[in-house]
Amino acid sequence: MATSRKPPWGRALARGDAACIVLFSLIGQSFHGSLHSLGAAFTGIVHNAVPILAVWFLLAPFVRTYAYPTWRNLLTTWILAVPAGVWLRYMALGKPLDQGFLAFLLVTLGVTLAFLLAWRALARWLWRR
Repeated sequence: MATSRKPPWGRALARGDAACIVLFSLIGQSFHGSLHSLGAAFTGIVHNAVPILAVWFLLAPFVRTYAYPTWRNLLTTWILAVPAGVWLRYMALGKPLDQGFLAFLLVTLGVTLAFLLAWRALARWLWRR
C-alpha cells in the first residue's frame, strides 16, 4: 500500500504564508500610524492577522494547501480564507459591515495576494536551485 507523503517544504511554505499575513498587518499598522510600540504591534496582529490566520489554517488541510502546494491550492485557500477572516475580524471587533469593511477587504485581498505570490515565487526559485 503506497502512502502519500507531504513535501518536505510544506512547513516552510506554511510559515512563509503566515509571515506574509503578519507582515500585511504590520505594514497596515505602520501606514495608519498605529505601530508605535511592541504592545501596539501585538494588538494589531491579534486584531488583523489572527482572524485571517485562523481561517487560513483551518481551511488549509481541506484544500491540501501544504500537502500538495500548487498555485491553484494557494489561490483557493487565499480566496476563501481572506474574506472569511476579514468578516471574522469585523464580527469580533463589533464593527459594522459598511464601506469600511469593503475597503479593508479589498486592500487585504490585494496586498496579501501580492505578498503570497512573491513569497511562493521566491520559495519555488530557491527550491529549484
